[in-house]
Amino acid sequence: MRLGLYGGSFDPVHYGHLLLAECCRETLRLDELWLIPAAVPPHKQARTLAPAKHRLEMLELALGGHEQIKVSRVEIDRGSVSYTVDTLAAVQSVHPGATLFLLMGADSLRDLPTWREPRRICELSIPAVVCRGGTTPPDFSVLAPLVSAERLAIIRSAQVQMPLVELSSTDLRERAAAGCSLRFRTPRAVEKYIETHRLYLKQS
Repeated sequence: MRLGLYGGSFDPVHYGHLLLAECCRETLRLDELWLIPAAVPPHKQARTLAPAKHRLEMLELALGGHEQIKVSRVEIDRGSVSYTVDTLAAVQSVHPGATLFLLMGADSLRDLPTWREPRRICELSIPAVVCRGGTTPPDFSVLAPLVSAERLAIIRSAQVQMPLVELSSTDLRERAAAGCSLRFRTPRAVEKYIETHRLYLKQS
């Protein structure tokens, strides 16, 4: 089984997230790809996220029953700070024979050596770096001290190309707070969910 893991806040999910997931599913020939919303992202502990139930529901609405791309509650159910190495270990314990691909952008690749147990992350999974059109190629040399030359070659071969999509969850939250349209930035079902539950509105 080739299993892709894509973690993030997804606060809220947008078309950039979904296109990245589909490009990785296709390019890496994944049997399944899991979107894994974080309980508490290590690098965003100071920011209050929308409640987990809302982020999970928006992801389910966005995927619309996709047979191979699914939502995983592994970090939400575990609670506390969501460290990638813990998630990989948990997934491997359930799917010991699976080849795990950890989806990330070039910025995350650059920071990977500073994450908790980066060497073990590279043992448990193959970091699959997504290259967005028009951006600087990823620098894999940052992983040289952590993995063998053979492992690094495998990681290099797992690059995924996708179009440059200028969307961000931060922008969607700001637009929602200002009462601006989210149309064509996120699926219509997610847009209506945000509107119905009055998510991201500034507290008076």
